[in-house]
Amino acid sequence: MTEDATRAVVNELYDAYERRDFDRVAALIHEDIDWVIYGPIEVFPFAGARQGRNAVLEALGKIAEQYTVERYQREIVIVDGDRAAVMSDVSFKQRATGRTLRFRIANFLRFRDGRLIEFREFANTFDVVEQALGRWLQV
Repeated sequence: MTEDATRAVVNELYDAYERRDFDRVAALIHEDIDWVIYGPIEVFPFAGARQGRNAVLEALGKIAEQYTVERYQREIVIVDGDRAAVMSDVSFKQRATGRTLRFRIANFLRFRDGRLIEFREFANTFDVVEQALGRWLQV
């Protein structure tokens, strides 16, 4: 893929996710995707490694069950061939408590044949866990 094509798919993917168009998101995910959201699965059951489109869509469904997206703003997008790095400022409202979690995430993506084949997500999980639990953690 050219860098222009990669950037266009990145924008389309993030726009579709922000507007909760999961049909379009699914269409942009490769059948053989390798997906990891780094974080404690005891607090965020949708985190962890997923293999294949169906497993990723199931994880995205779990996120939607537990949270509503209030803000998902891309701040930085860097493209290098078929790879991209995206830094976003996000806010999710926790359905169970009404708490809003605001944090920044970094995603690293790779595309094949115009579809997302590899995804890695990083955040300051200590901060996000404290927000999700609604209390400071004693360390």
